[in-house]
Amino acid sequence: MVFTDTHTHLYYETQADKRTALMQRCLDSNVSRLFLPNVDAASLPLMFDLLAAYPDNCYAMLGLHPCSVKEDWEHELSLIVASLHKYPLYAVGEIGIDLYWDKTFLTEQIQAFKLQIDWAKSMKMPIVIHCRDAFDEVYQVLQDSKDENLRGIFHCFTGTLEQANKITEMGFYLGIGGVVTYKNGGLDKILPQIDLKHVVLETDSPYLTPVPYRGKPNESSYLTYVAQKVAELYQVSIEEVAAITTQNSKTIFGV
Repeated sequence: MVFTDTHTHLYYETQADKRTALMQRCLDSNVSRLFLPNVDAASLPLMFDLLAAYPDNCYAMLGLHPCSVKEDWEHELSLIVASLHKYPLYAVGEIGIDLYWDKTFLTEQIQAFKLQIDWAKSMKMPIVIHCRDAFDEVYQVLQDSKDENLRGIFHCFTGTLEQANKITEMGFYLGIGGVVTYKNGGLDKILPQIDLKHVVLETDSPYLTPVPYRGKPNESSYLTYVAQKVAELYQVSIEEVAAITTQNSKTIFGV
């Protein structure tokens, strides 16, 4: 049984002994495939260190997070692009639009999002989308960019059934994480109406920690709690959830 965490910032743990323990708990829990999304230029060396230490388990994504889009976003993105060839790349992410914290740079967020989508399509790579309080804006950009090379994952999906259907109809996958274990998360009513072939698992570690560890820092080994809840909702075995979602991750990332 192999689990795939399609979205983890495990590289934020910089203490070597703690990071080693985090990774060991992953491997002990059969979470042996970890996809690492970049956030900004400052996160690059942290991510590269983890990739170097665990080349058989960690996979790189590069992108400028919408919350990191400010006046100097073009310069920030140029620093990220300059690191493109340091490690094999499997997606552009995490990118998108976030209107939860601040709407000041909406125009710049849209510009950065579109530019990175074009970048991904030119390399025939998937995108990993961060969307918070901005579904309509994100969906409009995707509609404007739609062609045979546009594909990817809606990271941390917590939306409505209508939104889920719009996403899957475009060929995108739903990234399901710790929110699925929350009593009032809402996903328990939506997910069973979506075929498991459209789902991938994630933690977004160290954020969005699943029950029973909610309130504490998340880690990729906790993906098994997400998988168990998904198995309950679909009324299948956790082994089947692991197999299907890992295959979905291989389809989208090509590895």
